[in-house]
Amino acid sequence: MAVKIKTQFGIIDISNEVIATVVGGAATEIFGIVGMASKNQIRDNLNDILKKENYSRGVVVRQEDNGVAVDVYIIVSYGTKISEVSRNVQEKVKYNLESMLGISANAVNVYVQGVRVLND
Repeated sequence: MAVKIKTQFGIIDISNEVIATVVGGAATEIFGIVGMASKNQIRDNLNDILKKENYSRGVVVRQEDNGVAVDVYIIVSYGTKISEVSRNVQEKVKYNLESMLGISANAVNVYVQGVRVLND
């Protein structure tokens, strides 16, 4: 399923994969995010074997009446404030969707799937 935007020149279709890539790229830029938690193990393991970059890992996009709802599954760094990192993810994802794609995000749900200790 895709988001359809009507313009004076025609229709623009934006696929869920593109939306998930924009969301994943925005989320991985946030300080305190160590990685994305996988929601589709088979596809993501295949991408790891092929050494293919996958920003859509850990992102689920659902279509709604006047926008999209996004679920982001993240792994945070030990020692960071989880509530602050989650709020930053929500704000950045919402901003990037509106500025890059012109899509309004009705909900950005952040699920912290794990905490990872980084060795310095």
